Amino acid sequence: FPFPYTPYLIQERFMEALYGALEAGRVGIFESPTGTGKSLSLICGALSWLRDFEEKKQQEEARLLALEDSGQEGKNHSTSGKQEHPDSEDTAGEPDWVSAFVRKKEEQDMVDRLKEEQIRRKKREDHLEKIRHNVQLKFAAKRKRSEEDETKHLLQLSKEILSEGAGGDVLEQLDHNEEELIVAEYESDEEKKVISGLEEDDSDLEEEHVTKIYYCSRTHSQLAQFVHEVQKSPFGKTTRLVSLGSRQNLCVNEEVRCLGALQLINDRCMEMQKNKHEKKNVEENEGKRRRASRTVCPYYSYEQMQFLRDEVLVEVKDIEQLVALGRETKACPYYGSRYAIPAAQLVVLPYQMLLHEPTRSAAGIKLKDQVVIIDEAHNLIDTITCIHSAEVSGSQLCCAHSQLLQYMERYRKRLKAKNLMYIKQILYLLERFVAMLGGNVNQNPSSQAVSQTGTVLKSINDFLFQSQIDNINLFKVQRYCEKSLISRKLFGFVERYGGTATAVKTNKENQKLAGLQNFLLTLRKGPDKEGTLQSPPVEAENEQLRTASPLMQIEGFLSALTNANQDGRVILNKQGTVGQSSLKFLLLNPAVHFAKVVEECRAVIIAGGTMQPVADFREQLLSCAGVDPARVMEFSCGHVIPPENILPIILCSGPSNQQLEFTYQTRDLPQMMDETGRILCNLCNVVPGGVVCFFPSYEYEKQVYAHWEKTGLLSRLAAKKKIFQEPKKASQVEQVLVEYAKCIKRCSQAGGQMTGALLLSVVGGKMSEGINFSDDLGRCVIMVGMPYPNIKSPELQEKMTWLDKTMPRAAGQAPSKVLIENLCMKAVNQSIGRAIRHQKDFASILLLDHRYTRPAVFTKLPQWIRERTQVKPAFGAAFAELRK
Repeated sequence: FPFPYTPYLIQERFMEALYGALEAGRVGIFESPTGTGKSLSLICGALSWLRDFEEKKQQEEARLLALEDSGQEGKNHSTSGKQEHPDSEDTAGEPDWVSAFVRKKEEQDMVDRLKEEQIRRKKREDHLEKIRHNVQLKFAAKRKRSEEDETKHLLQLSKEILSEGAGGDVLEQLDHNEEELIVAEYESDEEKKVISGLEEDDSDLEEEHVTKIYYCSRTHSQLAQFVHEVQKSPFGKTTRLVSLGSRQNLCVNEEVRCLGALQLINDRCMEMQKNKHEKKNVEENEGKRRRASRTVCPYYSYEQMQFLRDEVLVEVKDIEQLVALGRETKACPYYGSRYAIPAAQLVVLPYQMLLHEPTRSAAGIKLKDQVVIIDEAHNLIDTITCIHSAEVSGSQLCCAHSQLLQYMERYRKRLKAKNLMYIKQILYLLERFVAMLGGNVNQNPSSQAVSQTGTVLKSINDFLFQSQIDNINLFKVQRYCEKSLISRKLFGFVERYGGTATAVKTNKENQKLAGLQNFLLTLRKGPDKEGTLQSPPVEAENEQLRTASPLMQIEGFLSALTNANQDGRVILNKQGTVGQSSLKFLLLNPAVHFAKVVEECRAVIIAGGTMQPVADFREQLLSCAGVDPARVMEFSCGHVIPPENILPIILCSGPSNQQLEFTYQTRDLPQMMDETGRILCNLCNVVPGGVVCFFPSYEYEKQVYAHWEKTGLLSRLAAKKKIFQEPKKASQVEQVLVEYAKCIKRCSQAGGQMTGALLLSVVGGKMSEGINFSDDLGRCVIMVGMPYPNIKSPELQEKMTWLDKTMPRAAGQAPSKVLIENLCMKAVNQSIGRAIRHQKDFASILLLDHRYTRPAVFTKLPQWIRERTQVKPAFGAAFAELRK
């Protein structure tokens, strides 16, 4: 394997196993601890396979074509010979000459296809080569662009001068903007078998997809990091790579970008495209004013996007470089990058885009016979569950109903019958959903108290029957929302009229809405008449209303209700008032959405730094998705650090011989909190640099901190280490980390009594994933107790019941019990893996709870940590090891 430096032995093994899995078309679960160069191993292993695969394919093509050329004359003789017996029949009951003709036709078709493919490939390679070396071509394109810009600018100026002369038109123009808010005439699929203009254009661009690798990770920063690794690798100059992202990341049209919320950006973009296609088809006699108001996107230019596509394929670029190129070339990076998918060899994308089928097909991603690598896949099951779950609150439902009703009243005379029918259906759905929460849409949701608070779970069918909406075709409603862009129109309407009937002059008889409009007004005003401030939930809700239209949120819930009955549940969460209550769809079986990926792909690789416990992936994801166990392979490698660079200890009791067991019953005891404090005080005396201490939850961390403050233990700790706490807000994480790192650096340089810093973190919080505590930032990582999930949560209870019903018992243990253990150990493994980040790093890891010694738990630690773990029943022996 080509590699930028001499690879570690474990990297060589990793690449060999990966190559074998891709060649054999397996589903591989690969574990390689962070710090062992996993990204480079993935790049060099997978791209070596792709290079060899393409070479073999080309050799095979060349062989077939050569055979065809040499065998042409011989075949002609044999076929003329056969025609002497026109009546002889073969086994299928057809004359020989018919079968021979069919066979010959198939062979000829294949040869023609191969020749076409060769010509196409040669054309593409020559074209890209020309771009790579021809600077003049680039300058010509750039000059053409600036000339076009100049022309557009002059046209705009002349229009403005003309319109200044005709002042009377301005008011008309304003009114006319409202045309955009009216839903266009809607035809459902059955009525229009004709493809719309938009799709016709797209089918012209249909290009054959070469064999490629789809690489997915969780965040854009992880993807950017991966692209930089590709750039540095031996494949950096020759690979055709394209980075995909959402419109939020790739849009360069400032007018659209400033909308902020992803859903709004998506809808606005779609609308501008629709306008562009309608503009093409607009009749000349329709009058100029009507066309002028339909805004189209200046960056959505086919020619410029083709240019962008070529630039992307010529040189590896990350998202930032792609956006910069889009601005420079006046081309849309979002669509330009999509045009590059068919010819690309490596497509880099966030995994939400790959795992959600509608998004996948909208992006033009075809998985048939391709390779998918999912990196950072430790929480793949949760991700799939989250992508396909949805929640809406009572106040969102009421607000959407009020807005939609006002919209309908205002434009009733302008809306076609089909539109009215669908809008009435949506209104009815909203009304029934609010009724299910025990409320009435026509009253203020924040003043309607809920009679029975609590959580109720229902199957999808039960929910549809009880809410009396089982007679409505949700698939059709969902399709209507998607095609008519109703939520976008509604958002424009609310922006224009403030969503309150005081601005919209609706019919006199529509008085019943008054209560709701008052509610919407109070949302705007903030404090109520008595001057008391509102409760935070309503303020948060208000934020939600400002960022996107509530109907957008509800569309996600409607789409979730179209899942199969056995695969999900609807949770009715009734709190205080109707406004605070909510409906949530919970997906129980993530495998249904993963099955398609595994079925279509040639090979799927699920990779991560800590994949333990692997059983979850095998059982909940792969066997439920119908993957043959023989197709699944596992690969796990150790770490590159020497054994003496890591000291994992399971500590069973503290300095005063208090047994460490942080169960829900015992962890709140003062003696447990005191003992934890003593352990930390002792550690901070001997550990240099940074100490990171993980608590099972925010609440418990707060409780312990308050207790230490009261007993004076906190000031003793603060004498040795400056204390930092993990913030709850994601926006403040960066600042805390910078201060923490600064403090450690200052202490190491200054010397003196202060030896560094102590960071109190939370398992599953902002610091437990994706943050590196390398070198002095994490010389010791402490895990307080075992972070078991909240077993009383209705969602978890339902998931446990479902698992016990559908999964076989493993080694005599109920699947639900295994799930709880696995969730706990996944969280532990993620947190403790933060400390060792490269070959020369070293750290100690302390697990404070005697329950870690239980075999069912101990075996779920990553192998490279498990092999080196020491169990210490008493604190003295552990402390002596740590000192060393």
